[in-house]
Amino acid sequence: MCKSIRLPQERPASTDSRRCCFLATVWLAFALCTCGVFAADPAAAAGAPLRVGVSPVFPPMVFKQGKTLVGVEVDLARLLGEHLGRKIVFVEVPWKDQIEALNDGRTDIIMSSMSIAESRRFVLSFSQPYFLVGQMALVRREDKNKYLLGFPLKMEGKIGVIPATTGDFLVQRDYPKTRRLDCKDGEAGAQALIRKKAELFISDSTLIWYLAGTHAADGLTVAPMALAEEQLAWGVRKSDDALLASVNTFIAQVRQNGTLLKVFQRWTAVGN
Repeated sequence: MCKSIRLPQERPASTDSRRCCFLATVWLAFALCTCGVFAADPAAAAGAPLRVGVSPVFPPMVFKQGKTLVGVEVDLARLLGEHLGRKIVFVEVPWKDQIEALNDGRTDIIMSSMSIAESRRFVLSFSQPYFLVGQMALVRREDKNKYLLGFPLKMEGKIGVIPATTGDFLVQRDYPKTRRLDCKDGEAGAQALIRKKAELFISDSTLIWYLAGTHAADGLTVAPMALAEEQLAWGVRKSDDALLASVNTFIAQVRQNGTLLKVFQRWTAVGN
């Protein structure tokens, strides 16, 4: 709160002098008020940690090895922290709650294999895209030839999806007559195929290729046709223009110097 400023009592002055004193008082009061506002902004504080929202269910982008967070997004988040000069604090958030956690101020940025979608633009700001992916299907190897020419509008069995992901939305839109099987993560989707509880598991191509590699011995593979193509980006609050600009600068730099490619190659060798 800005308190009124009282000037010492002086003898009457000329009209010009009084006007100058009044303007000086107004500017001083404004300066005191704005200093208080800016100092109270935690995002502007030097060295404030950057809270990164992650859902570790999307290997190779972000997942866990034992109790340790790893993957493409994790490596890039640490590099972003170095670029900003800010400590990185990973905040694990269920995927369906990521946007709410961001806008509630529990996180500062979503780095969790999020694809750009017009519906999401209403509630957050996207960085420049940093990777092109597609929605693809994981299938049992003996069923691969069923989908050489595409996918039927109505499947005989269920389609496995991770709820609230782009893959889930795609199935709801394009295959409304097919039953969906909610899977908590990619591994649950792979197990649903192995146990024949689902006919397909649909998700980002990065996750599908990773699962096909890790479950090749279980008879799983990738269906030959992509269902959609989309871009991955990071999400920040609409009011956080300064962070968005810094993130975009970082993405441009790691693209140009080859760091982005090196990070992807480190974690996506299984799918190559």
